[in-house]
Amino acid sequence: MAAFTAKDVQELRRATGAGMMDAKKALVDSDGDHDAAAQLLREKGLAKAASRQDRDSNDGAVAIAVSDSAAALVELSCETDFSAKADDFVGLANELAELVLADGPDAVATKADAIDDLKISKKENIELGTVVRVVAADGQTIDSYLHTQDGRGVNGVVVVASGVDAETLHAIALHIAFAKPTVLHRDQVDPDAVARERAALLDITKAEGKPEKAWEKIVEGRLGAWFKETVLLEQGLHGDKASVQDTIGDGEIISFTQAYIGS
Repeated sequence: MAAFTAKDVQELRRATGAGMMDAKKALVDSDGDHDAAAQLLREKGLAKAASRQDRDSNDGAVAIAVSDSAAALVELSCETDFSAKADDFVGLANELAELVLADGPDAVATKADAIDDLKISKKENIELGTVVRVVAADGQTIDSYLHTQDGRGVNGVVVVASGVDAETLHAIALHIAFAKPTVLHRDQVDPDAVARERAALLDITKAEGKPEKAWEKIVEGRLGAWFKETVLLEQGLHGDKASVQDTIGDGEIISFTQAYIGS
């Protein structure tokens, strides 16, 4: 039998987070070699983690990193808020955002082992969600907003504009966070979805007994309200009557990106 002490088992447990019996068995199977035992436990943990991949991961953390002309947004998902609020989880999300800001979205691959280790220690399905790096071109400005809760980001926005002052642009970033538009322009909405909504609104209008000559105008008015639910430029800024497009005047919103927990 491999020679090792109770202290060896304790040190292996501390290093890997494994249970006492698992740590002891790993040391037996590896002839008392600490590093080999740790690798055995990691492989065992990853095998268990693979079986959790079909479990919902609707919690997590959103992190943003910003420079003068670029921003990175990263979403790291997990199963419970207990894990999402932990320092190691939030720290990794922030580290990933800094990596993406510096080196682009593919840089997250360098942290694959760290993500795997979290899967093992948390015993949850942990996955990367949104991973984006946004760069502002010459003459464009960039703004971001991160809503935090219990020490971790839960709703992040990055928006790029041209000809929009900093105060207004930040107000738009805040608006996006809570209004949750899905597209910038009306023509970006799925045409099939528009056709289905128009047909449904026509049926509703007919059922209400509205005069036939008014159907088209009523439906278009209601369709406009439907567009305001998803189209950023048509939404009233913070619920005001003035739309985002009216607010920016001759300015232009180039793009926006949002990630929020539970999306």
